[in-house]
Amino acid sequence: MSWDPALYLKYGGERTRPAADLLARVPVIDPLQVVDLGCGPGNSTALLAARWPSAHVTAIDSDHAMLDRAWRSGPRCRYLQADITTWQPDQPPDVIFSNAVLHWLDDHATLFPRLMRLLPPGGVLAVQMPCNFEAPSHALLRQVARSGPWAKTLEPLLRDKPVAEPEIYHRWVAPLSSALEIWETTYLVRLSGADPVLSWVRGTALRPLLDALDDKAAGMYEATYAERLREAYPREADGVTLFPFRRLFIVATRAEE
Repeated sequence: MSWDPALYLKYGGERTRPAADLLARVPVIDPLQVVDLGCGPGNSTALLAARWPSAHVTAIDSDHAMLDRAWRSGPRCRYLQADITTWQPDQPPDVIFSNAVLHWLDDHATLFPRLMRLLPPGGVLAVQMPCNFEAPSHALLRQVARSGPWAKTLEPLLRDKPVAEPEIYHRWVAPLSSALEIWETTYLVRLSGADPVLSWVRGTALRPLLDALDDKAAGMYEATYAERLREAYPREADGVTLFPFRRLFIVATRAEE
């Protein structure tokens, strides 16, 4: 699967807001090494570089198109294509920042302690992940995928609950932390235009499913899904479509050994 930076950035402001809210809670004054883990098109990287202009910022992503967009449009940083699950830093970073990425990966019980152990004492892991997988936008995506002629093709790609409950992350991360904050925020996103929720998910959750189908099947799937979304997210009287979006935030400071 490949990503489309332009499609993702169609809602760049709305997607960057949680990154800015996460960054505001990172308790690090003057880091030397900062990693943007899963930098996407570089919107989060720009925030990190602006907050810590003297830091060495490394932006990491597994997707070439996203990384190229970040490199071409972003600040002067180091850009590295790598797999998050196996990535090892050259030296322990003071901050590992990850915005809207880790929900794509499995086995968080292993992943989160591993990321914590990459930090030096006093280093900070800051993570934001969507946790709206039971919302109509994502529940209908899976329902339509499982009810059509494409079900066998799409079933291996469906992930019912890729993000655990907050207390589970606490159990995984707290033993390695000297300070830990975990919270949730629901953003009420105001969308406009035709089929705006469909347009939003085209840049994220819907993309791997459409990529797995031929053009005809993808069109049929998307049309069925769009019809269900219109029922679940009707337009308001002013023409705006309201899209509640729940997100999970974690800020953990690495404890002394």
